[in-house]
Amino acid sequence: MRRARRPAASTMPTLADVGREAGVTAKTVSRVLNGDGPVAGRTRERVLAAVRRLGYRPNLMARNIRIGARDATVGLVIPELGDPFFGAVAGGVEHAVRARGLTLIVGSSEETAAREEALIATFLNRRVSALLIVPAAGGDHRHLRAERAAGLPVVFLDRPPARLTADCVVSANREGSRAGVAHLIARGHRRIGFVGDLPALYTRRERLRGYRDALAAAGLPFERTLVTTGHGPEAAARATLRLLGLREPPTALFAGNDLAALGAVVALARAGRKDVALVGFDDPPLAEALDPPLTVVAQDPAGIGGAAAELALARLDGDRSRARRTVVPTRLIARGSGELPPPG
Repeated sequence: MRRARRPAASTMPTLADVGREAGVTAKTVSRVLNGDGPVAGRTRERVLAAVRRLGYRPNLMARNIRIGARDATVGLVIPELGDPFFGAVAGGVEHAVRARGLTLIVGSSEETAAREEALIATFLNRRVSALLIVPAAGGDHRHLRAERAAGLPVVFLDRPPARLTADCVVSANREGSRAGVAHLIARGHRRIGFVGDLPALYTRRERLRGYRDALAAAGLPFERTLVTTGHGPEAAARATLRLLGLREPPTALFAGNDLAALGAVVALARAGRKDVALVGFDDPPLAEALDPPLTVVAQDPAGIGGAAAELALARLDGDRSRARRTVVPTRLIARGSGELPPPG
């Protein structure tokens, strides 16, 4: 079998490339792909085989112009459908794209890079007008270079892409974490535990840096024994109990996300401890209903989603400027749990 004559690496294959590969005209290729005219069975098979060999995908924006914006879709990949934070992010995206007559489709990567890549391929095959991604831990996004070069708007949310230059929208993670830990230090705490998510996550790394920044600014040592990991509420609860069981346990805790904060709350309840201060990153539902109400470094997930969608829409409208990084501010909300003084 002869080799496919691939276009240069920096360009996407065109209808003409597929036609040359299959030995037919570009118009015939269009008929096969769009089902808008009679084509012999063998010819159709040759065209589809050429499409597969070349990795051809139709020009997404040109297609949307033909079918009308109201029929176009935007794909969003998030790590977990059940996480309230990502639900709010999706809501922000949906509100922005709906105003333009676009339909949002959402899928969960389940925090795995392989699942994320498979979802992206599915969305691309559905000819989405734009692609928004919250990257899973350990991903590699070089596989999207061709799509970006072809003009597909690709925007990353909450975490930047890996090995790809692209638009991204993130929270002020390091600054927010620094402010939350400094808040505990200002209340007299000197041993502060950090309950974080998976070490490979950008958000966890940035928030740990903020934690260390606040300690250094106060002249306090960084102790690895006070840093623990728990992905999800139950794992975070177990991690928190390990911290509380240390010979010199922390008098305060900083939880690196909403699920870690919920796990810490559960652990403190199980241990019967009401004397440990707690500040969480994110603002989980019912935070004000806890006893004491939860002090948080609040993000703006809907704002993150909306800003990412607006970036994608600007690209769809023809903006060809350099990739942009948007940082959405956080704010400290003091409610009671972070204001508890150290024992004694």
